[in-house]
Order: sequence, then C-alpha cells, then structure tokens
Amino acid sequence: MGKGNGKGDGLSPSEIRAWPVHAKRPQEHNHRHQLHQALVRHNLDSPLQMAGRHFAMGCVALEVTQRCNLDCTLCYLSDQSEAVLDLPLVEIFRRIDRIVHDYGPHTNVQITGGDPTLRDHDELEQIVAYTASRGLATSLFTNGIRATRPLLKRLASAGLRDVAFHVDLTQERSGFRTEMELNALRLDYISRAKGLGLDILFNTTVFDGNAAQIQDLCGFFLQQAHDIHLCSFQLQAETGRGVLGQSDGSVSISCVKEAVNAAASADLWATRPQVGHPECNAYTACLVSGTTVTPLFDEPMLLEKIFSELENTYLDRKKLGKAAGRVTKACLRHPKILPLLVKTAGRKVRALIPGLLRSRGKISKLTFYIHNFMDARTLSRDRCEACVFMTMTRDGPISMCVHNAKRDTFITQTVKDQHGRTWTPLPQPAEKLKTKRLKGTLKAEKERLAFLKSE
Repeated sequence: MGKGNGKGDGLSPSEIRAWPVHAKRPQEHNHRHQLHQALVRHNLDSPLQMAGRHFAMGCVALEVTQRCNLDCTLCYLSDQSEAVLDLPLVEIFRRIDRIVHDYGPHTNVQITGGDPTLRDHDELEQIVAYTASRGLATSLFTNGIRATRPLLKRLASAGLRDVAFHVDLTQERSGFRTEMELNALRLDYISRAKGLGLDILFNTTVFDGNAAQIQDLCGFFLQQAHDIHLCSFQLQAETGRGVLGQSDGSVSISCVKEAVNAAASADLWATRPQVGHPECNAYTACLVSGTTVTPLFDEPMLLEKIFSELENTYLDRKKLGKAAGRVTKACLRHPKILPLLVKTAGRKVRALIPGLLRSRGKISKLTFYIHNFMDARTLSRDRCEACVFMTMTRDGPISMCVHNAKRDTFITQTVKDQHGRTWTPLPQPAEKLKTKRLKGTLKAEKERLAFLKSE
C-alpha cells in the first residue's frame, strides 16, 4: 500500500466525507462505459489499457466479516472492527446482486473481511455458492489460518475459483523472522489448496521491514510457478488501524518491479497491459519452465492488435483452450498479425528450451501484480475517479481507498435483516471490548495508558 497522490488535486477531509458511492445504473447500460469515461477524462486510455475496455471493474471487495484472527501492523481495518457483527446473509446476497447489476457477469469478487473464514462456514459456503450462481468470478482472501483443506474443498465445490493467501511479516506470526522463513507456511498453504481446481494466489504487503527481501521472495514464487497463478504485492500505506504508518521512502512500485526483474533475470515490465491508473496498479506476466523465465508481454504491436480485436470479449483463464481459440481467431481476421504471433511464440519457446529440458516440457504462467493504495488522509481525485478496485457497501460500490478513509461510516450502517427489521452492526462501542480483543491503534493506546498508570 503506497504513499503519495497522483498528479490530480488532493481531496480535502470534507471532500472525502462527501465522496459518493457509484450511482445505480440502468440494467441495459454499457457496464464498461463509466470506468472508460473516467480513464479518458484523465488521459489514461490507451491501446494497452484493459480497464473500461476488457472489463467494467478490476475487482470488487465483498466484506463478509470485520473480524480477524491476526493484528497486522499495516491493517486497513477499523479500530472498531472486532465489535462489529457479521452482516445478515440477506444483505450479503443483495450486495452480490448489486455487483452483477453494476458491472455484469464475470466480474472478479474478493470474498474478504477481516478474514472470511471466521464467519460461520455453512454461511460462507452459501455466500460462495450464491456469488458463483450469479456468474461472478469468486476469490477467497484469507490469512490461511482457518482455511483448512476440507473447508477449501467445500468452497471449491460451491463454486470458488481462487484462494488468495495473505502471508508476510506485517502479520507478526510467532516464530517467523524473515519472509524466507515464512515460505514454509506458504508451502503448507499450497498443499492445502493444490488439486482442488483452485487457482492459488499470494498477497504480500511490502514495507520498510521486508523490502530488501522481496527479490528472494519472488525467486520462491517463480520456483513454485507450477502451482501458483498470481503474486500480488501491496505497498505500505497508512490506511487504517495499522501502527506502522507511512514508509520511509524505500517502498515504491519501481522497487518491486526491480525485485521481480532481478529474480526472473529478465525485464518483465518493458511492455505490459495497463490496469487503471499507473500510480495505482502495475501488472505483468511471464512464462516459466524450470529456472528459465521469459516475459509474456514483450511484443507491443502484437499485444495492441490482439487487445483491439478482443475488446469486449471475455476470456476465461479457467478455459485456456477456448481463450486460445478466440485469440487465434482474432489473429486470423488480420493475416498480418498471424506471422508475428508465430514468430513471437517461436522466440518464447526457444528462450525456454533450457528450462523445458530440465522440467520435462512443463511451461507455467505466473502473473505479478502491484497495488499502490493511497494513505487514507492523502487521496488523489484522479486516482479515486479512475479506480479499478471497489468495495461494495450498503448503498453501492466505492473506491477501496475512499472506503478505507471513512470505513467506520460504512461498517456501522444499519441494514435490513431477512424479516425486514432494522439490524444494527455495532451493539456496543469498541472501547467496551476487553483489551485482549482490541487491535491496532486502539489497543496500542490502551496498552500505553495502562503502562503509564502502572508507573
């Protein structure tokens, strides 16, 4: 999670408070239109821009609980989170319907929290099943502690597509001093999800304390590329109850890119698709065979032509054969593209030959994604308007960074239960919780006062 604004105007506290959720749009409206227009308005549209062209929204966070069994030092949650009750299922389902209405089927939905595995598992299974039944792409975002193999198997059967494990040093897990030591835990999580038909993702918060270890961590991810689909890095920012605050300047999108390139011994970022605002997101992918790595996106002319032909076309990464067929058809419509495609594919195979010989012909695709969330008190207008990462609230979707900036407003809103009665999420103030249940800055302050009192 990152520091710094975009080049647009910074939002004042009053503007942040007044920032609205997205208005509900007519069902027949072009789902991609709103995001595309925002990107055009801020001169962010280009032939390689995926947002607003290939999808209506990058992803939508669906928070099914505010509770968590860790206390990350860069947590985005509220100090009140542990006192907030889980939303009724009927409200969760209503929010899922709103995602479909606003952004259409195939939208990526992060079933998250807090940690969603703390929610009743029967209810969690119903949430996954309903999300999948509405044609949405479901991902479970979890720290993995309660994400057992039996639970993941249940959720996969209910329609879960991805599981994203968040593991890093900000979680202060007992017994782990470095990111390399945490790889034992990552391997355990891979074994829990492997063979269930789930794409396995890993989230890592990059902060001053582990920035120098990211290259080695990327090396580990490349070694596990046969089992891992995507590695996401979130840069340090002051977004919620976390006690670390802003980075000292050693954390940036460019430093993570350099770490990825160094681990891959290749430049994976020279040509790449764009996902929304360049100060918010960076995305690339590579092909891995053994210890050999080659960029997937290194031919800009080919990429531009394919993107142009496939605009408004959904490519399901779970059905690679069908997706490859659509790409081939797009190339055949432009005979000049096909020779370039064949030439590019041949060059990649030749680059991978050393690895192919050692890995018995196995080739894996690994995606790297960098998220640079803004500090909650320094939001940039252009980045918020061009946001591709929404959180669904009672009244509609809103930029994740704006949501973080006024999270208490949203998580304490009353809703209707299955009987139409008003339901209150915060029956008691967080301050009345026992100290052992408090987290983040509120816990730190109570511990400080208790220490001073004991002096």
